[in-house]
Amino acid sequence: MTDQEKLNSILQNGEHLTLECKKAANEIPKDLWETYSSFANTHGGTILLGIEENLKEFDRAKRFTVLGVSNPNKRKKEFWDTMNGEKVSANILLDQDVQILNIDDKSVLQIDIPRASYHFRPVYINGNPFKGTFRRNYEGDYHCSEDEVRSMLQDSSDQGLDGAVLEGYTMADIDLNSLHAYRNEFEVQNRGHIFNTYSDEDFLLHIGGFARNRQTGQEFLTEAGLLMFGKGLSIRERFSALFMDYLNQAKMMPGQRWSDRLTIDGQWENNLYTFVHLILPRLTRDLPAPFQLDGMTRVDDTDTHKAIREAVINMVIHANYRTSGSLRVVRYEDNLLFSNPGNLKIPVSEIFKGGHTSARNPKIQQMFRMIGLCDNIGSGIPTILKIWKEKGWQEPDLYDNVTLQQVELRLWLTAGLSSNTEKDLINRLGPNVFHSLSENEKMILSIALNEKQVTVRRMEPVLKLDPVEISSLLQELTAQKILICHQQHRSSFYTFNENLISNRDTDTTPPTVPDSESATNTDMNTTDHAILALFSRYETLTLVQICDEIDSLNTVQSASKAANRLVKMNLISKGKAGRKVVFRKKS
Repeated sequence: MTDQEKLNSILQNGEHLTLECKKAANEIPKDLWETYSSFANTHGGTILLGIEENLKEFDRAKRFTVLGVSNPNKRKKEFWDTMNGEKVSANILLDQDVQILNIDDKSVLQIDIPRASYHFRPVYINGNPFKGTFRRNYEGDYHCSEDEVRSMLQDSSDQGLDGAVLEGYTMADIDLNSLHAYRNEFEVQNRGHIFNTYSDEDFLLHIGGFARNRQTGQEFLTEAGLLMFGKGLSIRERFSALFMDYLNQAKMMPGQRWSDRLTIDGQWENNLYTFVHLILPRLTRDLPAPFQLDGMTRVDDTDTHKAIREAVINMVIHANYRTSGSLRVVRYEDNLLFSNPGNLKIPVSEIFKGGHTSARNPKIQQMFRMIGLCDNIGSGIPTILKIWKEKGWQEPDLYDNVTLQQVELRLWLTAGLSSNTEKDLINRLGPNVFHSLSENEKMILSIALNEKQVTVRRMEPVLKLDPVEISSLLQELTAQKILICHQQHRSSFYTFNENLISNRDTDTTPPTVPDSESATNTDMNTTDHAILALFSRYETLTLVQICDEIDSLNTVQSASKAANRLVKMNLISKGKAGRKVVFRKKS
């Protein structure tokens, strides 16, 4: 790939949460280091020095101007000298992360910044984490609050949070019914174990729920002990911002907000052990093999039950209970949503591979493992992925919302859209328009309906596509006036056009899409013929190549729209070569 193609690809991706352009003609900009901190602490990103960006210009072809950097090798050396000095708390870059691009006799300095490991976060500047830590949002680089910095500092350790001793919290703060119910389960799972002979205090001590000060001899609960088995009042006294909530919003009657709800209402002890055992039957009762107990032994336990248990425990062990937020579980008709406060310590891609774990609450994780409610370390999400693939259901969606400090895991219970969502979309769009949409477009609209808005970053874990492809789909739906684009400082979000409901068509016959033999010259326009002609010279084509070769397609978005038209006509196919989207002509 040429330097020009590299630059085009970076600029056309367009999600400016991960892109910053700076003029930097004669020096390294001072505010570059704030952006370095923000990218390292968020999702990573690219800084381009020598590019002027007009944020008021929405047309990406006109938005960027290459000005160039004078004496680029000197600027590069200045950058590394500062990086290796005392300006930043951690240098997380390799030599290949800083490159000089030659664009029309001008030099652009490209700096690729990965997301920092949780061991290095927060990455800060000027020697003070509370004054020099930044993160990235739609407005650009923002200064982190003290709570955000403390959260990152806490997460930088592998010891977890739940082993901290809570002075003043004793056995009087334990709900004995919860603890004894747990001990019954433990005994069934661990027959003959020496722990079964211990007193309640010693039992808690050995499973990590109690700790003894060796100097004073005083014993107090750990965070794990209080959260797992504590009285609701004691937990709320120590973790005042914590909330637990379960909603069933499936199969509701008209006017209902939910058909079942479990919340903090004084009717149950609001600890983690009780919460988990109250919501699991609610989540699994309508599955093909209902969850049943014979005493304390599970029967008719399917892989789906196992996956849902893993999802519940995953939510609990990764939550940050020291920040505000909710453990929230919502049952919809076509999916289950699990939400917890805090952000992921490691990237989604590593979590999906498995074998990686860094639970914020390892003692709580161990407590649930001792009674058989979760498997080995790092196997939770891969277990769910495997089971969902075997079921033929849509791959689960794990979304890390840094801005809200919240993680959401969504388990889809269908291969595609639910019947209710499909009916809703057909009612709003009309059957002709609905059946003309691709599956990816339908999924975008489903998210837009159910979550009230949709963004490129939101759809990345759902569609598993490059940002440029998702952006193209969103722009196409906007051009059809199905979605409405709302421009933000550095990016966009999209909402469903509610006015469409009054303009729907009534024809219920799905439109036919021509196959490769039935597509004729009358179905194709000049651009279609031009793209197909390129395959006489290329075996495969990328969007950047199509854009460069055909004058009428001056943006990657327009090239994507044109290429996808031919995909729908079954004349070319779309696939992946590494991370790139490539197209091939069908024989």
